[in-house]
Amino acid sequence: MKRRTFLGNTLALATTGAALSTGLLAPQWAAAAGEASAASEASPSPFNLKALDEVLKSLNATDAKTSDAIKIKAPEIAENGAVVPVSISTTLAGVSTISLVVSNNPNPLAATFTLLEGTSPDVTTRIKMAKTAEVIAIVQAADGVHIAKQNIKVTLGGCGG
Repeated sequence: MKRRTFLGNTLALATTGAALSTGLLAPQWAAAAGEASAASEASPSPFNLKALDEVLKSLNATDAKTSDAIKIKAPEIAENGAVVPVSISTTLAGVSTISLVVSNNPNPLAATFTLLEGTSPDVTTRIKMAKTAEVIAIVQAADGVHIAKQNIKVTLGGCGG
C-alpha cells in the first residue's frame, strides 16, 4: 500500500468518525431504533415484565403442552447464581423460537432465541438466578407451543441477593 493511499483512507475514516460522534452523520438504523422504543412504550417488552403469568401470556405459553422432546441441561445445584449454564435442545419439528424463563427472578424472561428455518434447535447460554427456582424452556414449534421444566437450587444468589 502506498503512503498517500494509507493517509487518505485514514483521513476519510477519521472524518466519518467525527461526523458520526457529533451527530452530523447518523446511521439510518438509529431512527428505526427510536421508533421501536416509542412503540415499545405502548406494549412493554416481555423482558421488562415482572410477573411470571404476564411473561407466559406474552409468549403465548399459558396453554403450552409439556413435552419430553425438550431437554434442559443445567446443574441441579448452582453454587453461584450469577453464572448458571443452561442448554436447551429439542427434537420437535419446525422450531421458530426457544425462550428461557426463570420463575423466581425479578424479571422472569432470561432469554429468547429466534431460529431460522433449517437451524438446529439447540441453544446454550448462561443466566443469572436470584434464588432457587424452576427454569422453564418454552419452544414454539410448527404444531404449537411446548414447555419443559427443571428445578435448580441456587446456594448464592446472583440477582442482587
